[in-house]
Amino acid sequence: MPNAALDLSVPATDAADPRLIVALDVPTVAEAEALVARIGDEAVFFKIGYQLAFAGGLHLARDLKASGRKVFLDMKLLDIDNTVARGVENVVRMGVDMLTLHAYPKAMRAAVDAAQGSGLCLLGVTVLTSMDADDLTEAGYAMTPEQLVKRRAAQARDAGMGGIVCAAGEASAVRAIIGPGMAIVTPGIRPAGADHGDQKRVMTPAEALAAGASHLVVGRPISSAADPAAAARAIRLEMERL
Repeated sequence: MPNAALDLSVPATDAADPRLIVALDVPTVAEAEALVARIGDEAVFFKIGYQLAFAGGLHLARDLKASGRKVFLDMKLLDIDNTVARGVENVVRMGVDMLTLHAYPKAMRAAVDAAQGSGLCLLGVTVLTSMDADDLTEAGYAMTPEQLVKRRAAQARDAGMGGIVCAAGEASAVRAIIGPGMAIVTPGIRPAGADHGDQKRVMTPAEALAAGASHLVVGRPISSAADPAAAARAIRLEMERL
């Protein structure tokens, strides 16, 4: 059986949109808690990555779940099968909603087996949005980013994963490969006119959803805004117009 995929339905426009995932890419739990408080009801889904996880973010993940929010653990797991499986089992016990691992077939199959019967949506990371063709060549891949993304997407589908992480520009091609039932989570989302930072393959929220993304990860355009709640609201309203 496939791994759990999250509900992709569009919520009522007067509620926080669970398709918007705010990245809590800040150094401390105190800063993350303050950001969540400033955003208020404008977002319900939050991503915790390495930076925050290593500063107590896993405890914060439990607190966010206890408060009724959704949590995406961006851990990008990759290890021997047994280690991946045991790690996933403990993440299942945490009760979070999404977990990433690198989209290598053996690791994905081990993770899917470990998450069987749970509500955890496992996401296969294809090619990081900070990487372009030159970066892949340097890493030893004789493929373009799009070619490698397509290959990883097919492997994730065949492994029974719940979804894919890819750049928004690849979402349409990925959707054609994985079908309508799996999530497509796209980082590298930048509102029109926003600085791209270290992201090399980006799109606006509207462009990403039109391309087939189901969830958008937004970090600095919200966390660095003078008014994070207003920034999240503007992105949410743009999403809900589609």
